Amino acid sequence: MIYIHSAAQIATLRGASAKPKAGKEMEELGLIEDGGIVIEDGIFTFVGSSEEARRYVAEHSGNQEVTVLSAEGRTVTPGLIDPHTHIVFSGSREFELNLRLQGAKYMDILNAGGGILYTTERTREAAEEQLMAETVKRLDRFLEYGVTTVEAKSGYGLRLEDELKQLRVVRRLNASHPVDLVPTFMGAHAVPVEYKGNADAFVRTVIEDMIPAVAREELAEFCDVFCEEGAFTVNQSRDILAAGQKWGLKPKIHADELVSYGGAELAAELGAVSADHLLHVSEAGIQRMAEAGVIAVLLPGTAFFLMAQPANARAMIAAGVPVALSTDRNPGSSPTESLPFIMNLACLTMRMTPAEVLAACTINAAHAIGRAATIGSIEVGKQADLVLFDAPNYLYLQYHYAVNLVDTVFKKGEVVIQNGRRVSA
Repeated sequence: MIYIHSAAQIATLRGASAKPKAGKEMEELGLIEDGGIVIEDGIFTFVGSSEEARRYVAEHSGNQEVTVLSAEGRTVTPGLIDPHTHIVFSGSREFELNLRLQGAKYMDILNAGGGILYTTERTREAAEEQLMAETVKRLDRFLEYGVTTVEAKSGYGLRLEDELKQLRVVRRLNASHPVDLVPTFMGAHAVPVEYKGNADAFVRTVIEDMIPAVAREELAEFCDVFCEEGAFTVNQSRDILAAGQKWGLKPKIHADELVSYGGAELAAELGAVSADHLLHVSEAGIQRMAEAGVIAVLLPGTAFFLMAQPANARAMIAAGVPVALSTDRNPGSSPTESLPFIMNLACLTMRMTPAEVLAACTINAAHAIGRAATIGSIEVGKQADLVLFDAPNYLYLQYHYAVNLVDTVFKKGEVVIQNGRRVSA
């Protein structure tokens, strides 16, 4: 039994496991002052005031050993959740920064053989063990920033054997690393060089070869596609996601990042779990997403790094679209594992409130990856993933920006980060 007491604030995010928070609900954090938490066998068994928690321990501990931890002066939140990453890859693309500073656009770099295609070449060359080693470093950094669960996409293989290789790495790391990984197949991330000028043939390969192989091996839960001008059309994206649905893969979609392209509308049409990016989403797309209950996964770090306009989070929240946030960790447009910095950017570039930001990175992010029944809030019966921040209240997390305030991280009731450092396994 673990007894945590005297927390300055606990942001429980309770009461939203059935559906994500939307509109004014995103301001409701379920705050407890001078809070206490009890954990048993990796599960929250009590959440309330410190005094109530103390009485619970006295009545229920029996002959158990009780580990007592003071959270005085700390703010406690659920473990942070990143619902959109591309973390399994090899190589890096720091050379692209100068190109962008000189005015090159995302698609200019891609069409010149850079971008996704450059990473694809490096990833195809890498053995599975090399991908494992490189990805572990990224997961360790995520953990240091309080992130206890991430979604992980394929999409840097762009051929069957390498897409499977990426997803097998995700499965192995989910079994071996403290961070939980949720797998997404994204074979339609770009048209590979061997199919240049023949995107329809590649789409057929994704539908007829890749999706069935991924599903048979049970390597993914979701299917994603880059629905964008210069990548995959709305019709191609519809065909890919519908094929994924037939094989049991729930749809997600990269939508309206570079231009308004109809991706949000397609997400609503197909009942996608989420539509992501949305920098240029139309008013009609926002309304359709709200009506269909599609979660908007916004990536302010990507807009920041690409020096682009941020998504209109305020319009989406006002329309009743549930909003989640993510790093979009990838080697080209968002090379960061700092979800707390993304939270800062959401406030400072998209004018989300600190409460909305916290909801977006916990319970709403859990909904965006199908995990809200077990994580995303501090409630009795849920998995004991939580973060102790060196902050007197949740507002301070966004006020003291661009630094790591994580003090202690629990994953499934075990301390994995202590005093800001990884605890040896």
